[in-house]
Amino acid sequence: MGLMSARKLKKRRKKFRWKNVKYKKRTLRLKAKSDPLGGDSQAKGIVLEKIQLEAKQPNSAMRKCVRVQLSGSNKKVAAFVPGNLAQKHIDEHDEVMIECIGGKQGRAKGDIPCVRFQVIKVNDQTLRQLVRGKIEKGRR
Repeated sequence: MGLMSARKLKKRRKKFRWKNVKYKKRTLRLKAKSDPLGGDSQAKGIVLEKIQLEAKQPNSAMRKCVRVQLSGSNKKVAAFVPGNLAQKHIDEHDEVMIECIGGKQGRAKGDIPCVRFQVIKVNDQTLRQLVRGKIEKGRR
């Protein structure tokens, strides 16, 4: 540790920095590579099918979801459909916009297993306004 030791100190700091998991994920961009949206906040996709997933214990509901094929990366993900009777406004082959639900560290939120995304738009119409009856569903 004295004069002329800066090179050794820098080398040692660099070596131990790579043992830090957060540094490694950020530097190698592992989150964006593994994320179906590719690090984006929203993505468009086509609805393949409507599905119902059973809620985790102790709840016993059937959560309404859709299977979506993303247009950018061709990956298939499950997306939650929020709102009462909102799944009636979504049909197969509709174009939907999905976003992250926002669970802790990008994981599933609430009692819905394996679902990390939710639908916000259907054929460029907001799902919330469709459910409330403010607008009608547009044609593609």
